[in-house]
Amino acid sequence: MPYQPFANQAYRNVFQTWLEIPALLRLVPVASGCRILEVGCGAGVALPRFAQLCKPSRLVGVDIAPELVAQARERIARAGVRAELYTGDVRALPFRARQFDVVIDFGTCYHIERPAAALREIARVLDVGGVFIHESPLAQLIAHPIRSAGRRLPWHASAELAGQRRAVLWASRRKTLSH
Repeated sequence: MPYQPFANQAYRNVFQTWLEIPALLRLVPVASGCRILEVGCGAGVALPRFAQLCKPSRLVGVDIAPELVAQARERIARAGVRAELYTGDVRALPFRARQFDVVIDFGTCYHIERPAAALREIARVLDVGGVFIHESPLAQLIAHPIRSAGRRLPWHASAELAGQRRAVLWASRRKTLSH
């Protein structure tokens, strides 16, 4: 199934900015000064909030849709946020290994073909001890009941991403030493 972008929904953007991201960061804390990558960053809605709340030393967004990356550039410029943006595929990230302390995914891996390839790439770019923060299947089912039905992430494809924490709508996995 080819990827189909989600419509930009203003109410969802407000919810994500003011409720979801702060709640997420209380449940799965992110250290100040870390290197953060958001995969599937879309129009960059979350990036200014992550900049504000996490004070990362490096903030990066990647999305497969060039038009959304252009919107993200405008958004971060308006917000005065320093972030790097790339047009790219989560299954072939344009970064060297071990470049990030945190990778965040608001559901992209649930909605692409070959999610195992995406998980392997996320594990590759995470530093040892780094954390992958992702939506739970329940969060996906609530947000996209038809599109998400029956979808699960193939964790067997990336054994070095060990389950760390589950918080109903969010979960995290820590990168361990490669097996």
